[in-house]
Amino acid sequence: MTEPAVALRSSEDIVFEPQDRKPNLSLSRIAGAVLSLAVLGASVYQLRTLSFAEVVDLLPSSPLFWAVFVISYMAGPFSEWIIFRRIWHIGPMALGALVRKLIYNELLVGYLGEVYFYTWARRHLSLTASPFGAVKDVAVLSAVVGNVSTLAFLAAAAPLLKSLPLGEHSEAIAWSLAFVIGTSLAAMLWRKAIFSLDRSELLYVACVHTGRILVTTALSAFLWHLVLPTIPLVWWLLLATLRLLISRLPFVPNKDVVFAGVAVLAVGQEVEIAALLALMATLILTTHIVAGIGFAVGDLAFGDSENARRR
Repeated sequence: MTEPAVALRSSEDIVFEPQDRKPNLSLSRIAGAVLSLAVLGASVYQLRTLSFAEVVDLLPSSPLFWAVFVISYMAGPFSEWIIFRRIWHIGPMALGALVRKLIYNELLVGYLGEVYFYTWARRHLSLTASPFGAVKDVAVLSAVVGNVSTLAFLAAAAPLLKSLPLGEHSEAIAWSLAFVIGTSLAAMLWRKAIFSLDRSELLYVACVHTGRILVTTALSAFLWHLVLPTIPLVWWLLLATLRLLISRLPFVPNKDVVFAGVAVLAVGQEVEIAALLALMATLILTTHIVAGIGFAVGDLAFGDSENARRR
């Protein structure tokens, strides 16, 4: 006698959808609208600092510069897309959410982008567990890898760094480096309590973060070299290392001012270096503002356009 075929599904095959995904108004939808309004307000506020005539005058005409600039700008979101592609199997359309994450962190408050991406994941992905653990692990590992990479770059550039006039910032930099080392060690000592992903996933995330830092640092140096090709590339690599260092220092105020001052003193071409730093800062800020306004206006005018599942 033939037994009837019964299709069974193990608990591992079942995908549970959070019950808070409703078509009506929800807390995550309200949060998305508030974030869109906040980005729109921050973008309008930042516009007061920009002179569009000066921006146009500074724009390079080289197609290579613009290609490298776009790659450099998208390197962060794309690297995180690679990470979450492995963890959650997200589709290419999720890259837009990661660009928003970058903009929220840069125009509003650091790590607010992670909050947005967590709410986005809850609304748009069918996950067997809360996305909080993965978002948190990726953010913590990004900070740890950034700290370790900074120390490695400093060690490699130590002979050249000794000749730089750090001046009144030396003590603050020393305390900041102690903070960088301390937080990285703490994260490693309590890693079992902090991280929720398994070891193979954490190793993969750390490798992608490391690659992203190497690529963005090299691209920054190359962009500067394209604008001022007469300055040896080794100096730009040194300045890229300094920029990475200053971006990690919590106790140094006015990081952009400190970096600009050290760059001018190190290379010695004040007019060219000052113009270059102004160019890059203006281009990056303008890109954040334009993209932020585009996302915010689209959300407020047409609603959330990402309702489809991004699998």
